[in-house]
Amino acid sequence: MAAEQCRRLLMFAITAWVFLPVRLSPKFVSWGVRALSTPSVRPYPSSTDSLNEVFRSKIQGQLILAPLTRGGNLPFRRLCSDFGMEVSYSEMVYSRFLVKGDRREATRMRRPDNEKFFGVQIATNQVDEGVEAMKMAYESGADFVDLNCGCPIYEATRRGLGSSLLRSPKKLEHLVQGMIEESGNQIPLSVKIRLGCSEDSINVREVVDRLRNVGAAAVTIHARTARQGYRRPADWNMIQQVVEDGKAQGSAVPIIGNGDIMTHYEATRRMEESGVDACMVGRGALIKPWIFQEFKDGLEWEPSLEDRIEIYYKLTSYMKDYFGDDDMGRKKMSYFLPWHFSFFNRYQSYPESSFKEESLTSPLIHRRIELADDASPLEILFHHGSDDAHARIADTLWSSLNSADAIRQLQKFAESTDFQEIRERIEIEDDNEKEDTTELANIPEGSKKTHWKGRKSRERRGPKPLRTPEEIAAIRAERAAKKARLEAEQRALADSP
Repeated sequence: MAAEQCRRLLMFAITAWVFLPVRLSPKFVSWGVRALSTPSVRPYPSSTDSLNEVFRSKIQGQLILAPLTRGGNLPFRRLCSDFGMEVSYSEMVYSRFLVKGDRREATRMRRPDNEKFFGVQIATNQVDEGVEAMKMAYESGADFVDLNCGCPIYEATRRGLGSSLLRSPKKLEHLVQGMIEESGNQIPLSVKIRLGCSEDSINVREVVDRLRNVGAAAVTIHARTARQGYRRPADWNMIQQVVEDGKAQGSAVPIIGNGDIMTHYEATRRMEESGVDACMVGRGALIKPWIFQEFKDGLEWEPSLEDRIEIYYKLTSYMKDYFGDDDMGRKKMSYFLPWHFSFFNRYQSYPESSFKEESLTSPLIHRRIELADDASPLEILFHHGSDDAHARIADTLWSSLNSADAIRQLQKFAESTDFQEIRERIEIEDDNEKEDTTELANIPEGSKKTHWKGRKSRERRGPKPLRTPEEIAAIRAERAAKKARLEAEQRALADSP
């Protein structure tokens, strides 16, 4: 046994003997178990500078998986690792709940065996709380910790977390400094931010300067404000200004750029033009997890629909491994896998030879997906935006014996009247016209989603009533008659003297 472990064992034994007449608390026993199980040797040196040097060498030139709530689950990160992902983040962990023993928060710190360089992202505004969360992440095997200063959701900002920390750069500086100094140089601490809270309060350059001064391992910049969400293209020019500030100051703190990465050539161009040390991808990876392999190879891969179904089946298998191949595992899967298809269904091939020029002026991730007129029923199914269709796809993948069986079953469903009814209902509801403003951030169960402006909560809308084919036909006939009447009125007005 190593000398350090012997010392810890002796301390634990003496303390237990002294307080033997007193009932030992579970927290005390847990401390003793962690003390005995903590490795005596870590891959990091002791000083903050050395920690950050190792961190910098690991992320340099990489395409990094962003912290994605719900999407960044362990099975999905395992799938991305299969496709060459080198650096990744956990889902956002609420430090306060974590240190109080919340098991759901603790599970977010788990990692698969094939995940190479893994960080736990935490949300906190208290030094002591953040330090304790950093220690727990270190003990769980994380390679680094990231502080979330970008989440715009009201559920986080009302607690003074996420992007609300950007309102006071000085307070944020003291928070990061305290966490680094009091954590004992065990693990690097990076910070993820946005340009500011709103367009009229952009302070990213000041924030990054302060974070550089206190020894942050890296700063990731999501190039939008908190209020913008995903509604506007990412401002990479602002990221470039921050990089140039660092060069002028002689700073070695890496800058990671984040925003609107959909293809390997967009990532490469953004890295070269802005001068960032690495790029981060979120929605692009959710749409096509193989983007990491494309980035490594410098070539796009255009998988067939059958190839993609095999990938989705592999993800389903990873969920069985993680959640369990039983009713409870199936229930847990139903929270994650159908949601993934709200991104998988946006896949479209963007060959560099055809789309590079367009990507220079408009990010391809904002491009409207176009389905060919001669698309097969199976292609229509996997392009569809209906929650009902996504749930049926996930359920079929879970029940299938293998990917070939899944393709047969899904083909059968795609040609069925059940799917035709789903298509007709969604056409009436016009769900495909919804704007993509999804925020990838944790919302505790039972909380209400809110808009930033006004911070007024809205109750989740219940499911819309199902309509019969006769009702759908009647609605269409009514709309056609209204359209014809309006056109006739317009013609009459045009013909009048």
